[in-house]
Amino acid sequence: MALDIDELQDIDPDAVVDARGSACPGPLLEAKKGIGSVSVGDILEVRSDDAGSRADIPVWAEKVGHEWLGALQAEEGYDRLFVRRGK
Repeated sequence: MALDIDELQDIDPDAVVDARGSACPGPLLEAKKGIGSVSVGDILEVRSDDAGSRADIPVWAEKVGHEWLGALQAEEGYDRLFVRRGK
């Protein structure tokens, strides 16, 4: 279940993957690698400026058993996407 904007802004992620400058499917591949760096229940933030990430990462997260928390647009023009590791 996605969180609201205020809840997303309060997240202090356990790990951050910076995939800015990477075109599809780069950010998704970085998310797949990055989720292994956090423990079950922890939160991974993926930073991406690829428009497809807003669609790809939530679908992947739900498909493989992680929790999609939502996305924020950073002032600098990239997306901050949040996933809680589920398994």
